[in-house]
Amino acid sequence: MNAPFNPRSAGLRDPFAAFVCDDMTVDALRPLAIEMGWPPEKIHKGGLRNAVQTLAVSASPHILFVDMSESGDPLNDINALAEVCEPGTVVIASGQVNDVRLYRDLVASGIQDYLLKPFSADQAREAFAHAQLTLSGPRPSENAVDRPHLMTAVIGVRGGVGASTIATSLAWLMGESEDRTTALLDLDVHFGTGALAFDLEPGRGLTDAIENPSRIDGLFIERAMVKATDKLSVLSAEAPLNQPLITDGSAFYQLQEELRSAFEATVLDLPRHMLIQHPHLLHDVQSVVLVVELTLASARDTIRLLSWLKANVPAANVTLVANRVVAGGVGEISRKEFEESVEHKVDVSVPYEAKQFAQAAKLGKTLAEVAKSNKVGSPIVELARSITRAANTGGSAAGKTAASGKSLIGKIGDFKAMLPKRKAK
Repeated sequence: MNAPFNPRSAGLRDPFAAFVCDDMTVDALRPLAIEMGWPPEKIHKGGLRNAVQTLAVSASPHILFVDMSESGDPLNDINALAEVCEPGTVVIASGQVNDVRLYRDLVASGIQDYLLKPFSADQAREAFAHAQLTLSGPRPSENAVDRPHLMTAVIGVRGGVGASTIATSLAWLMGESEDRTTALLDLDVHFGTGALAFDLEPGRGLTDAIENPSRIDGLFIERAMVKATDKLSVLSAEAPLNQPLITDGSAFYQLQEELRSAFEATVLDLPRHMLIQHPHLLHDVQSVVLVVELTLASARDTIRLLSWLKANVPAANVTLVANRVVAGGVGEISRKEFEESVEHKVDVSVPYEAKQFAQAAKLGKTLAEVAKSNKVGSPIVELARSITRAANTGGSAAGKTAASGKSLIGKIGDFKAMLPKRKAK
């Protein structure tokens, strides 16, 4: 917390202290304190206000439990507590107010966890165990490089263009090649393949988050994320098809907030319909990767999405990735025609080799891992590097949304000019 660190009191600090408001909470915490090896007499009555008065004249414990049930102004009282708590104190609060905004404000003020009363013994035990892990975890070095969080959204302009292939590859590269702790958040709740790409079971973490947004906190993220590598964790889902997605988007916002705190990079595999329903998902994104194919329909939707991005997230770096490009330029339209139509260059072109794509799927590995040393994987490796460079320097990634001098209707007219003329009957 905020009080000046006193080295003379460092050795005198208790491992635990609690300030509670009622006998029921005392009875709930006493056996847990004994179980943890802490003296139960360190559980005091008086709640948050007593905690502030006591710690103003004594050393702070390593783990502090405070009951806010009798607090009329929880935020001001927590800020007062922060002024008397020495650095390194892990604070767990409890109270009777079930409000996500209050929880966010409390976490921003410095507490680690908030338990809604009445809480179970398992909930308290879990919170204390997490506090102990925090205390025993590595301390950040003063000389460590403070890298800003990098959030990248990968969006397929059409279904089936391979956006998830690019998203999983980018997430793997962010962890393995760019040495960032990375979270892959697959927001296709019913048909997501984020976990499948790594041969993992997705678990219920994402669906639980959508159903109970108030549960989302650091500990929830720790339990819900499925580890793919030492540096990469995945949050994906295979929700039942008879379970419609009903959410106001607050769960996704909270997930982004917690992932930003827990990881150095986040890759969002974002279905395009989610973009329409929940535009706020891109508010904190630095880089947007639009995955396209060289077809008329893809070009049309690329124009629409580029226009939307320019209006809603003008500061984001936008990169066009043409995926599964057939050798020899054989396609519905040429790359040059595509670029002229959308008025934006194709920044990255990933060639199609059936054997490499099939091998990645069979091995349960990303395309970047399977093909990183050949012409299929190399463009994705360079894409990850360019996104990271842009985040580190504050510059542009591989490409930015081009300024458009032509209206959407004019561009659609260009498409019609490409279509074969129909013979008059």
